[in-house]
Amino acid sequence: MTGAPSSFAEQQFAQLNTDNFSNLLDAFERACAEFAEKPAFHCLGQSLTFADIDRLSAQFCGFLFAHCGLERGDRIAIQLPNLNQFPIAVWGALRAGLTIVNTNPMYTAREQIHQFNDSGASALVVLSDLLPITEQVVPQTAIKTVIATHALDLINPQPLPPSSLASLVDFNQARALGVSVELPRLTTTMQDLAVLQYTGGTTGPAKGAMLSHGNVFAGARMSKLSVALDADSDEILIAPMSLYHVFGFTMNVIGGFLYGGLSVLIPDPRDIDGLVKTMAAFKFTSMASVNTLLQGLMAHRDFDRIDFSAVKGIIAGGTALVKEIGDQWRERTASEIYEGYGLSETSAALTCNSPDAARVGTVGKAMVAEEIKIIDARGKSVAAGCAGEICMRGPQVMGGYWQRPEATAEAIDAAGWFRTGDIGTLDDDGYVRIVDRLKDMVIVSGFNVYPNEIEAVVYGHPDITECAAIGIKDHKTGEAILLYVVSTNPQLTADEIQRFCRRQLTAYKVPRMVKFSQELPKSPAGKILRRALREQ
Repeated sequence: MTGAPSSFAEQQFAQLNTDNFSNLLDAFERACAEFAEKPAFHCLGQSLTFADIDRLSAQFCGFLFAHCGLERGDRIAIQLPNLNQFPIAVWGALRAGLTIVNTNPMYTAREQIHQFNDSGASALVVLSDLLPITEQVVPQTAIKTVIATHALDLINPQPLPPSSLASLVDFNQARALGVSVELPRLTTTMQDLAVLQYTGGTTGPAKGAMLSHGNVFAGARMSKLSVALDADSDEILIAPMSLYHVFGFTMNVIGGFLYGGLSVLIPDPRDIDGLVKTMAAFKFTSMASVNTLLQGLMAHRDFDRIDFSAVKGIIAGGTALVKEIGDQWRERTASEIYEGYGLSETSAALTCNSPDAARVGTVGKAMVAEEIKIIDARGKSVAAGCAGEICMRGPQVMGGYWQRPEATAEAIDAAGWFRTGDIGTLDDDGYVRIVDRLKDMVIVSGFNVYPNEIEAVVYGHPDITECAAIGIKDHKTGEAILLYVVSTNPQLTADEIQRFCRRQLTAYKVPRMVKFSQELPKSPAGKILRRALREQ
């Protein structure tokens, strides 16, 4: 994204990059200088200032540059929960000219082998607790260097456990080796690859979305300009969303940092006790969340003791916000939830409600510097209010899928329009409503049925805490609806749920079958995985 602007994305990027940064690192250096003494990240009782992140990431960069045999453009996988080590590793790797491969710590050996081999990762930063699986995985990949860290290493260094890995290096020792190294002077541009952000693999093996320095910068800048929750004071962000997920990565590691915010990292958001205590300890201004997390928080006995007086807004994403959850949150906290929408392929930024432009039941309007349209099966734009596939273009859209030119050509056309695979509508005044995923749509007797609509009705039942609707084959209707539910009432029956649905849904939308479960499979972002239910 340098030189004379030509495409729509390039033209919009030029208007966003008013400081003429050459790459993400230019913005990083300015943030470190401007906010040097301010806290940037807090985790496990430890705060690190912007100056600390500058110093520690420089040390890690020095190690990667001088001791690992890595070259500019090589990939480094980061497989950590939300710890202060995460942003140190990310910014250190970017300073060394490397490409980040964000990796879920909960991945199985099979999933890790696929991602590491697909990306061609040469190095790995991993939590020491995961080393038993890492020892099985690394010999089946091209990874040459493994840097392991204990959660407490920056507070009270811990020895690494015995390991069969010959290439294993302690994170603190790695930084020590990089202290006296003269850092490389790179000519990185906004067009250079910064991150391989792997998709959830909902249609076959996970694909790596190629996000350039410019894509990531644009996504952060667009979110800042479009949502603008922190206009009047310093921002304190509670960060329970996984940093290896595009939502947490762009909001906290990149965006919050570049604009001087403090991100309070939550290593395990499933520990609701710990999360509530942390929220009570900070007069925070914002937080990113999803339905399941909001629901879990409100069920905690100490939730109402949290001080929400400084909160400018909660950003909800990952899946459609359930109306009952949103209403209860607003009533109990007197704070607003701003529902948004984004994808790995769009650097997490696509639409969001904001204090100046909010409409409940929508995911907001297009962010600055992008365009949105809705198309039918023939690729033609549909009228306002009509459902179709959501398409968009802008400077935050990925360059394509890593080593998958055919998948890239299917997703992005010559004019830069990206097909999201989501079904939605666009109101006359620009508000977007998500109907469902295109691949999740169920056809019953020739009628299109959207699982989101069914789930929204079922969530209105007082005894149901989670639900998911999927399509199953049916010899009479082609497909029928199978509903999975998690209930607090052991006496609740399938017949009762079906009768509840019939009062609000037309007959062909009523679930043909209902299955009860203790819990439903979820993604790292807390999104219920219909794919996993279909595979059962």
